[in-house]
Amino acid sequence: MALDKRFIGREYGPFVYTLGAEKMREFALAVGGAQPGAGTPGDPLPHVSPLLHDAQAAKSGPYGDLIAFPSFAVVFAIRPFSAALSDPEMAIDIKMVVHGEQELEFLDVMRPGDVMTTTGRIENIYEKARMGFVIVTTESRNQHGKVVVKGTWTGVVRS
Repeated sequence: MALDKRFIGREYGPFVYTLGAEKMREFALAVGGAQPGAGTPGDPLPHVSPLLHDAQAAKSGPYGDLIAFPSFAVVFAIRPFSAALSDPEMAIDIKMVVHGEQELEFLDVMRPGDVMTTTGRIENIYEKARMGFVIVTTESRNQHGKVVVKGTWTGVVRS
């Protein structure tokens, strides 16, 4: 699998995403194991923090509002990774790509109404065991310009 290293440093984005309270709540309940019902994400289980789904409880919590479950960041932060792997100039057969791993670093909480702008760049391209590896780093900033999430994403291109 020969990937062209000249794409190292190529940038993608900005991609903009506005966090919504209902999406955040539904995500937290789904990840927390709630049993969905007709038209509802289900009832929260006791181990799911009310800061993630109960607006009233969250208002009196340490952040003053609902916060997103940390891995909710994947919803918006993966966009540059996806753009890199599907970049026509890279000529990667997307059917041969496996999402190898991802690493997220959280520098702040995510709140409803936050407008996240995510950019990314191809950090490295290399080969190992006859497979290609594409490493993309991302940075997501809120509407105040503060970095909230940093990500490192690995795509494995099978030969």
